[in-house]
Amino acid sequence: MELWYTEKQTDSFGITAKITKTYVNEQTDFQQLDMIETEEFGTMLVLDGMVMTTVKDEFVYHEMVAHPVLFTHPNPEYVLVVGGGDGGVIREVMKHPKVKKAVLVDIDGKVIEYSKKYLPSIAGELDNPRVEVLVNDGFMHIHDHKNTYDVIMVDSTEPVGPAANLFTKGFYQGIYESLKEDGIFVAQTDNPWFKADLIQSVNKDVKEVFPIVRVYGANIPTYPSGLWTFTMGSKKYDPTAVDETAIPEIETKYYTPRLHKAAFVLPKFVEDLIK
Repeated sequence: MELWYTEKQTDSFGITAKITKTYVNEQTDFQQLDMIETEEFGTMLVLDGMVMTTVKDEFVYHEMVAHPVLFTHPNPEYVLVVGGGDGGVIREVMKHPKVKKAVLVDIDGKVIEYSKKYLPSIAGELDNPRVEVLVNDGFMHIHDHKNTYDVIMVDSTEPVGPAANLFTKGFYQGIYESLKEDGIFVAQTDNPWFKADLIQSVNKDVKEVFPIVRVYGANIPTYPSGLWTFTMGSKKYDPTAVDETAIPEIETKYYTPRLHKAAFVLPKFVEDLIK
């Protein structure tokens, strides 16, 4: 007998992967958490029925959350990651020697616990001495830490359940206040095929808070539609004005200095969404 996992990405479309083992099937205090082994993508973390990360393609998302913003800010010493309990973004942040301290705040400690156990290649830097891991509400952490961070990265699930507050104008205003005077933030903002209205609303809200707003994209096979967007809000620095020849080569599988500006070149239908 074959076992298959299907993520229903819309009411009429989904993706399916053959699974060989189930490691975790648990309702935490905040969400349904599953850790499964798939033949095609390796170990897969699923929250509330949505694929969060897989061993095979995780590097795309985690590199593209971390590196464009960290190479846009000239001196990103203090970094906050909201969500991201699997540790992938933190792993990429730790490749930047200018970062003195990175704080990870995830509301669900079980994500952190099981990622360390079953996704060691992703979660391996969570014990780095430059990292502080807090099991807490990221929304409240930002509210309580004004003028604190150089860079804030929002690595959240889709805007349902515990992540719903992370897609509101009030949250972006809180981020603005939590950043220093030249701070930058970035958030994953879903896909333009199925969630065009979300991208539009986030872009509108962020533009009402930050003077510089840029959207960029990446290809992530296990995320709905494969085309994923990220939105960056900056008080001072424009990511499209970065001198790519000044970006050092670091160990990556997707991001490169040449890709930095290229990622901000969007298909026309995506450009039209954010006009």
